Amino acid sequence: MGITLIKLYLHLFGRKVAKAQVPWLGGPIGPRGEIGGRLYQLIADEEGLAIDYLATDAGLLTDFAILAGPRFDIARLDPAVRRFYEHTSRFELDTWSETRFPGRLFLWLIVSTVSRHMNQLNFPVFGLETSRGTTSEILPLRDASGRAVYTGWQRRLAGSGFTIYAGFYSTVQPPGWPSPCVKVVFPLPEGNATAILHPEYNPQGHFRLISKGRRFGDPGFYRILELNSQQLKVRYLRSLHEEFDFYTDERGILRCDHIVRFLGVTMLRLHYRIRPKN
Repeated sequence: MGITLIKLYLHLFGRKVAKAQVPWLGGPIGPRGEIGGRLYQLIADEEGLAIDYLATDAGLLTDFAILAGPRFDIARLDPAVRRFYEHTSRFELDTWSETRFPGRLFLWLIVSTVSRHMNQLNFPVFGLETSRGTTSEILPLRDASGRAVYTGWQRRLAGSGFTIYAGFYSTVQPPGWPSPCVKVVFPLPEGNATAILHPEYNPQGHFRLISKGRRFGDPGFYRILELNSQQLKVRYLRSLHEEFDFYTDERGILRCDHIVRFLGVTMLRLHYRIRPKN
């Protein structure tokens, strides 16, 4: 029911665009029904790609320097952040989560009525959901030349097995921004959710990725419904923001604060401790 209502909302309020007009929004479209673990093989088959299951040194970004631009000075970047993004499969993440009223109520409604049914974007509503840990798989999807067209990152709640997210990472420069951004596509039934995050530094010098803009064509959050092979319905959600704040603590351990806000309300706070695998 929840998925049906979201599709109706997109039909009524989404912007109808031709795929050829928005190549920067191109990305994998989810199948009908459950997303879950079958997603990567389905997309690989559709696009003629091969999943590199044996990759032991794969990164979400093959070269972080691609993000350099007038809004982002790569020379200031903490080397630990760059190592994590370029060699993600070498690291493990410990995760803590926090939700508070009223954000917890809204998040619970979305997760229980939508996320559970499609097994995608199952963000933890209660702190103990991450008590048994989370799993992490880095899956490069390569073309015939061996180039990684996307890098898949699938994370699950170890206790329940639910997929926290199955995303496809790449980079893009949207028309409303002067520098390249990180692009993450989360396939959903007959569409996807696309987050375009621009890099910056906060006043303390922390590296940040933020999905926030002012208008269509800027970084931000795009909810997409595929109408047919040529057309999309797209809703740019200016009220939904995601922020990642990376820093190294006093013991030299890389950490990240992840905050999701909707309509100015903090829906979810996640904290990651990022360490090399044994």
